Formats: sequence, C-alpha cells, structure tokens
Amino acid sequence: MSAQQKGTIACFSLGSNLGDRSGNLEAARRLMGERMGAVERVSQVYETPPWGYDSGHAYYNCCLTIRTEIEPLLLMEMVLKIESELGRSRKAEGYADRSIDIDLLLFGDLVMDHPRLTLPHPRMEVRRFVLVPLAEILPEAIHPVLGRSIAELLNQCEDPSEISPV
Repeated sequence: MSAQQKGTIACFSLGSNLGDRSGNLEAARRLMGERMGAVERVSQVYETPPWGYDSGHAYYNCCLTIRTEIEPLLLMEMVLKIESELGRSRKAEGYADRSIDIDLLLFGDLVMDHPRLTLPHPRMEVRRFVLVPLAEILPEAIHPVLGRSIAELLNQCEDPSEISPV
C-alpha cells in the first residue's frame, strides 16, 4: 500500500462475559474485519470484573483498530448487527451480562454528539478495562476532547479494577 493509506482509524473495545468469551471476541473481530475494513492492531485479551454493576461473570476484553472508509453512524449500525448475530440482546436498560459488547471508542480525531453515537466514547477515560488494552495498541493516540494521550489517561485513571492478561 502507498505511504498515504486511505481510510480512518476506528478504535473499538470488545467485551464478553457470557458463553465462550474467547470465541465471542474472535467471532466479533473476524466479522468486523470482513465487513468494516482491515484490522490493523489487536490487543491481548484481559480478564476484567464487571463495571457499573454486580455479576458473578468476569469479562474478557480487548481493543482493536480498523482502517475504514465507512462513516461512523454506519459503523454503529454494523456493530449492532454483529452484536445481534452473536447473541446480544439489548432489551435490558443499563449494564447487564452479555455475550458480546462492541463500543466504538475513537474515529480518528472526530468529535461527534449524535443521538445514536457520541465520539469519543463517553467515560472511556474512567474505565481501566478500556484504557489498558487501548494503551497497549495506541498509547500515543490523543483523546480529541481531553487533549491527553491514552497512556496519560491510563496513568491518571482512578478505576481500581484489577485487569489480568488471559
């Protein structure tokens, strides 16, 4: 490919705490790569406690980047379709156990506030389960609202959750 690659880098967080957690993450990664664009970086998988609610089911989480030419709102529609195909039900309000959860964290340096999508992802800077894998693959990326790198956000994160590589 040429020095000037086409597309925008989209960063995603993937999580699963029901069923075959590793298989769910791998299936999501594969479908995203097939439908959205080239998967460029994938973090290792981490086991993390549920965030924002109590559950006896720990999560497997990872982050990945995709170089895409697809607009963010269409990416979100694709995410929702993949989640549904992999058994995610969005009937419950708030946080709940799930077979797969895919969040669009960053789309280049785009800042967006739309009823269906907010970029960068709200509260990503207070979630260790997002920042640890994201800092592994994009430590120097700058949060377009906070103006700090992902590595800096991780260093300043007060979330006490224990995050362990799988």
